[in-house]
Amino acid sequence: MIQRHICENGLRIVTEKIPSVRSVALGVWVRTGSRFETEANNGISHFLEHMFFKGTETRTAKEIAESFDEIGGNVNAFTSKEYTCYYARVLDRHAIMAVDVLSDMYFHSVFDEEELEKEKNVVIEEIGMYEDTPDDLVHDLIAQACYSDHPLGYSILGTEEVLRSLTRSDLLTYIDHHYTPANTVVTVAGNFDEQLLEAIKRRFSRYRRSGVSRQVGVPRFAGKSIIQTKATEQAHLCIAVPGLPVGDEQIDSLILLNNLLGGSMSSRLFQEIREERGLAYSVYSYHSAYSDSGMFTIYAGTAPEQVEQVFEIATSILADVRDHGISEKELNKGKEQLKGSLMLSLESTNSRMSRLGKNELLLGRHYSLDELIARIDRVSTEAVAAIADKLFRSPLALAMVSPLEHFPAQVRSDVLVS
Repeated sequence: MIQRHICENGLRIVTEKIPSVRSVALGVWVRTGSRFETEANNGISHFLEHMFFKGTETRTAKEIAESFDEIGGNVNAFTSKEYTCYYARVLDRHAIMAVDVLSDMYFHSVFDEEELEKEKNVVIEEIGMYEDTPDDLVHDLIAQACYSDHPLGYSILGTEEVLRSLTRSDLLTYIDHHYTPANTVVTVAGNFDEQLLEAIKRRFSRYRRSGVSRQVGVPRFAGKSIIQTKATEQAHLCIAVPGLPVGDEQIDSLILLNNLLGGSMSSRLFQEIREERGLAYSVYSYHSAYSDSGMFTIYAGTAPEQVEQVFEIATSILADVRDHGISEKELNKGKEQLKGSLMLSLESTNSRMSRLGKNELLLGRHYSLDELIARIDRVSTEAVAAIADKLFRSPLALAMVSPLEHFPAQVRSDVLVS
């Protein structure tokens, strides 16, 4: 059962007890990411994520790592556009130790100047690695094409120029503004007792930070076309249309639509572009849902001379679903796939912990398994057709990393407009 506790300072603790396992997954979630940055500090959220592992008043970076290695657990973090998460997974008997270390990092990191400069170089190498991975880079470009100069279009990693300029004072100011009790959620999933909950409350329930997070308006879909020329073997192409925000009433229909279009090996895109035509090894679709907007994206990696053909097939599949809908067989297959993946994910304490954090930060509520299954079952072919009709009449956003200097003539943003 999922339980929600609100501390005296406004911080939320969300727990799900699973007595049948021997592990505990813990997460400290902060409602900040690249969406809340400016051009002057773009990348600071991700850089801070790195710096929280570089030593506290009582632990060195090596001791933080060793504290989990010695007990067979793991600790890590990630930054997204709208939240940052610091998490650990350990055996149940080591859960309080994990809370000790995570809270020490959260409250007592020292941000040593020497470590600061070293870690800047680490992140700059990470940016370089990303730039050398075109099938990752193109997803940053499609966000820019969709959102233009809105912060949702910013890179999570930032740029070398901005990273070089960041100071210890910048980090502390950003923490004061964003790492506040109201912006923070601690989540726990696994086999734990009341002692763990009390340990979390002791460490997190009384701190105060007075800063106010930067407020960013709802983005407008820009529908741009961006190409980056690189000496790659393949052309990496993304096609995107506006999607839905995370709490939209049609989100379940869109999730099923994504599944049948490009979310599985039996999907229309995969079967037509890879299996029938042999035009790509990797082809798929995905939906990115944010608090107030979303984007539906198709990706394919193909030979440069085949870009036009892949684009025409992909957009014709979108138009076909928009104009003719889907079959009951496709819908039922998609429902069973989604329900299966949902139930399998619940066998992982990490997955459950992550679900708690995302739902609390972005939705402010939690659905039981029965409620989620019921929502999937309620989706009809008419509902999927309606969301396809709503989304697939928009101008497209386009992004490509390839040796080509221009998009081929038939790769245009207006092909679905009607």
